[in-house]
Amino acid sequence: MTNKEIKALISLLDDEDPDVVAHVHQKIVDLGESITPFLEEAWEESLNPEHQKKLEDLIHDLQYEALLRRMKGWKEEGAEDLLYGMWLINTYQYPDVSLEKIKQTIAELFYEAWVNVRPEMHPYDQVKSLNHVLFKLHHFSANTKNFHAPGNSMLSQVLESKRGNPLTLCVIYMLLAQKLGLPIYGVNLPNLFVLTFKGDILPQFYINVYNRGLILTKSDIDNYIQQLNLHPIDIFYEPCAPIDIVRRALRNLSLSYEKLNDPEKATEIERLLDALADEPAPGAEDGSEGESGDPEDGSGGEEDM
Repeated sequence: MTNKEIKALISLLDDEDPDVVAHVHQKIVDLGESITPFLEEAWEESLNPEHQKKLEDLIHDLQYEALLRRMKGWKEEGAEDLLYGMWLINTYQYPDVSLEKIKQTIAELFYEAWVNVRPEMHPYDQVKSLNHVLFKLHHFSANTKNFHAPGNSMLSQVLESKRGNPLTLCVIYMLLAQKLGLPIYGVNLPNLFVLTFKGDILPQFYINVYNRGLILTKSDIDNYIQQLNLHPIDIFYEPCAPIDIVRRALRNLSLSYEKLNDPEKATEIERLLDALADEPAPGAEDGSEGESGDPEDGSGGEEDM
């Protein structure tokens, strides 16, 4: 379609016939995300609040469908790039924030971490030095005052405000640590996301980023699991995959919208989560089992993290 035809099509959203409006809406959706600039221009030129609302809904629908396609594509390509996966979640609420902008912010933090964390240090000292950079110099901390805010799951917002939930703070910490060459990975504990330092030099230990990088032992994890009246299983102790982290971030975000009494957004996030679901095992009935390796299953609810 020519630019003139696209603008003429958008103008029909103001038609009095609801069937015409519905047809035009679907036609615009079929044209895809490339039509968004035309919708934004029409919104700026409109003085009719109802017409503007129709345009806003259309823009959201186009951006959401594009996000859903990207999320499916990320999974199909192996879902290895954690930063990209977290950026995709970020675009749900902040579609204009580029991946490059987030990378640049992390690169700035990395340089400061690189100055302070040296390869010859003992692993405990490396963790303490990284803690110093993030929690002392840059004042990252838990957002306890507004725990269920959706922004706590948005990487760009956490990097800007220095406040987040356990998982997003752990993601930032882990991205920096791995860029430094440290064997630090995410661990899917029930109700609390933590990190583990799993190298060849000394016994595996854990890091509670939500508590300013507190170092924990396996015994501490054992006690935590026991307090929850759960049986210890491997996923409570061992590194999890990037896709598991992104799934958990989506569950957190869905919960945030539920807490805010916004079921439409919660449902949209659930659709994104479905796009990352494991393929059912051969012979298994649809919906018969929960997500493989999901620490929330049977844990009495997820309030986190």
